Amino acid sequence: MPDPHPSPDLPRRRPAASIARRLLAAIAGTILLSAPCGADELPLDRIKLPTGFSIELLARVPNARQMALSPANILYVGSMRAGKVHALPLDRDYRPGKLQVVADDLKMPVGVAWRDGSLYVSAVDRILRLDGIDKRLDRPPPPVVVRDDLPRETHHGWKFIAFGPDGWLYVPVGAPCNICEPDPERYAAILRLRPDGKELQTFARGVRNTVGFDWHPASGELWFTDNGRDWLGDERPPDELNRAPKAGMHFGYPYCHGGTIADPEFGRQRTCADFVPPAQNLGPHVAALGMRFYTGRQFPEKYRNQIFIAEHGSWNRGKKIGYRISLVTLDGNRAVSYTPFASGWLDDDFVWGRPADVLVLPDGSLLVSDDHAGAIYRIRYQPRD
Repeated sequence: MPDPHPSPDLPRRRPAASIARRLLAAIAGTILLSAPCGADELPLDRIKLPTGFSIELLARVPNARQMALSPANILYVGSMRAGKVHALPLDRDYRPGKLQVVADDLKMPVGVAWRDGSLYVSAVDRILRLDGIDKRLDRPPPPVVVRDDLPRETHHGWKFIAFGPDGWLYVPVGAPCNICEPDPERYAAILRLRPDGKELQTFARGVRNTVGFDWHPASGELWFTDNGRDWLGDERPPDELNRAPKAGMHFGYPYCHGGTIADPEFGRQRTCADFVPPAQNLGPHVAALGMRFYTGRQFPEKYRNQIFIAEHGSWNRGKKIGYRISLVTLDGNRAVSYTPFASGWLDDDFVWGRPADVLVLPDGSLLVSDDHAGAIYRIRYQPRD
């Protein structure tokens, strides 16, 4: 589907004909997206994986976005348009039980994070908490408000959330526009707060819209994806994978994109040299969302501590790209390759699925959420004799 909030903030001097062509391309992209497939219609045989890997449907979960797993093997799944949070119990072999709704009628509850027996949920301007939820799936508790003073704008207002190794809950706030110069203490930033919500800090600035981040298993450093601005053409700017080893770093928005591209509206104010460049430039407009380091032991050794990224797929590009799981391979703190890992949700210009998040299960298999098909997939590795 197209971006739920395509930006109205077009560059000032773009010819009307050019704008019209791109708007028509976006509309055409909407038409070419398939309707969500039925339970028996997901063409998983189209998914291309490296030798030895397989993919299967774990469960149908409407509008599935971010995932979090509790120690009791209950998979919690946020949503955006559906406004719901689902719970899916898994047995010790990770076979699914009954899907249940544990929260409803929320504003874009994309983000879910687990800590100390409670599930934290993002809902644009609010962070909520469901206490003791693992044992109360049939009768969920009323949400406790952790914080309710975050920006209310829905443009880039949905939030991927996660607890860092420091015990803080990291909460991004995207730019409330395609390209603008918002308050750097409230927008285009990654914030963090204590689990009780009583302290709020700005960890990183110049981040247009991150919907996925994780911490390196060895160094504990934060890495995150960031979606580049629209309407600079099909081939630029790239989406980004960034590394933030400490607080207080600035990653360029709205002045610089991809480490080298000065913004046509704001780039004269500051040079790209003022900012932290990306660790890896990703495809232009691939809509990089959830990302995780691979911490399991099921996959071959070369995947350990490497980064899987869910690329939701372009909506504003003449030829679609993304709609896949990508792999970024690191050598220490340096990205050395960026390659497809799982692809096939895009067939020419026909789309039947859109990866939104990835999650490593304790057995080392990899879950993938898909908000378009309404599905959770499981990728496994079994070496061939």
